[in-house]
Amino acid sequence: MGTPPKYTSLFLTLLSFFLRVHSQTSDSCTTPLTLQTPLPFDTTSLHCVSVWPSQGFILRYVQGAPNVWNFLLSAPNKNAYIAIGFSPNGHMVGSSALVGWVGADALSVLQKYYLGGQSPNLVTLESPDQGLSIRNSSIFPQSNQLYMAFQLITDTTPVPRLIYSVGPAGRLPSAPAYQLTQHSDQISTVLNYATGQFQTDNSKPEASLRRSHGVLSMLGWAILMPIGAMVARYMRQWDPIWFYSHVALQSFAFVMGLSGVICGLVLENRLNASVDKHKSLGIVILVLGCLQVIALLGRPDKASKVRKYWNWYHFGVGRALIFLAVVNVFYGIHLGGGGSSWNAGFAVALAVLFVISLILELRMCLRK
Repeated sequence: MGTPPKYTSLFLTLLSFFLRVHSQTSDSCTTPLTLQTPLPFDTTSLHCVSVWPSQGFILRYVQGAPNVWNFLLSAPNKNAYIAIGFSPNGHMVGSSALVGWVGADALSVLQKYYLGGQSPNLVTLESPDQGLSIRNSSIFPQSNQLYMAFQLITDTTPVPRLIYSVGPAGRLPSAPAYQLTQHSDQISTVLNYATGQFQTDNSKPEASLRRSHGVLSMLGWAILMPIGAMVARYMRQWDPIWFYSHVALQSFAFVMGLSGVICGLVLENRLNASVDKHKSLGIVILVLGCLQVIALLGRPDKASKVRKYWNWYHFGVGRALIFLAVVNVFYGIHLGGGGSSWNAGFAVALAVLFVISLILELRMCLRK
């Protein structure tokens, strides 16, 4: 027996409706592009590349004229800004980017920015005659997607290194400054415009350099230094082992901290970052560390009359160094966007040292 025509018709209608809804609620390079908003360029010949699969970013492009390139970027609408940047070297700093979003009031905003540094205050708006030569730019929502369309005017092939980012959900820039918050995720890619092939650009030496700067500074100044101070205060009954252990720990901590400062200076130069407060605190900490080394070399004998004042100086400078180091490490985690994991890990380490110090301090008081 055949299927009744009315059920066949109903099935085909439901199938058509499902396919139409599915095509409107997602985007991919394997489905036809159907836009409800007309664009100033033809979209049928666009090359399609899934440039950031984990975030659903899809880039379509084509050379529309000898000096005109048409671009269409799509991404899921997460109530956050999306961005595409053209980078000379694959890094964020020194790039020009288009950033767009659609607010809760359905107001679409698309701005051009110069990425002058890692901190938000160094990401500044560009005037139309600066940076990228862009025309016919727009951003619009369609179902659960955002579509950013623009034409790039250039006499040569656009730079192959493209960076993408997505902002934190619910934190859209506001007029008149349109200051961007730090992105929640980003990626750098290299695109071959002729073949459409791309690869993720993993050549980011500043990432490992930033990590080295943070780890060395944290371990050296803010963790090993306090441990060395604890040895000097609570282990004096084991003389002279406590002294040599104290010197060894503080010397190792100083070398690690100095290495962290050097990594930080190199990182600042590479990123052209504005971190004056963090840098100033780091230099003060380094100076205090150098004063401690000098104090060790000029340590008076126990019977000397000035030994008491030397002890005051040594204890005071050491405690000031540790306090400033802890503050600067937390501040550096904030500047570097380390997030809650770094803050929590460092806080746990400090809490453990504090509890141990408290127990040893009570034990020493009871003995007295």
